[in-house]
Amino acid sequence: MLLRGESTLTPGERELIAAYVSGLNECRFCFSCHAAFAAAQLPEGMALIEQVRADLERAPVSTKMKALLKIAAAVQEGGRNVDENDVTAAREVGATDLEIHDTVLIAAAFCMFNRYVDGLATLAPDDRSFYARQAEVIVSAGYRGSPAET
Repeated sequence: MLLRGESTLTPGERELIAAYVSGLNECRFCFSCHAAFAAAQLPEGMALIEQVRADLERAPVSTKMKALLKIAAAVQEGGRNVDENDVTAAREVGATDLEIHDTVLIAAAFCMFNRYVDGLATLAPDDRSFYARQAEVIVSAGYRGSPAET
């Protein structure tokens, strides 16, 4: 599974990519969910997600994560916006080709998911505790609710 399976990117980092793209797409439901899921799996919690969203350059994430999030943002604008400079910059700070691939896939998938969710006018509760409760389930049991997913 893209967000929870084996990867050199942690589940929290992959959720951060999903949240970042969802925020860029202004999809309130997906941003709120995946921000909570990332926050539950990253030591810095929601404060980090808010810092990344507000100012990626100053956010306290690794240079590799910044490079991957820049690639995700380029995908969000349009797949052809990812150029060789983006890929080279990510490789130079330690991103593997698989991590770059997964970042592009997460970003592209969430662009589609965001449009699907918004197109259906999905209810997005304002209460952050709703998303935090969902994060507890995802972190402990995975997306399918199976303990084997964790």
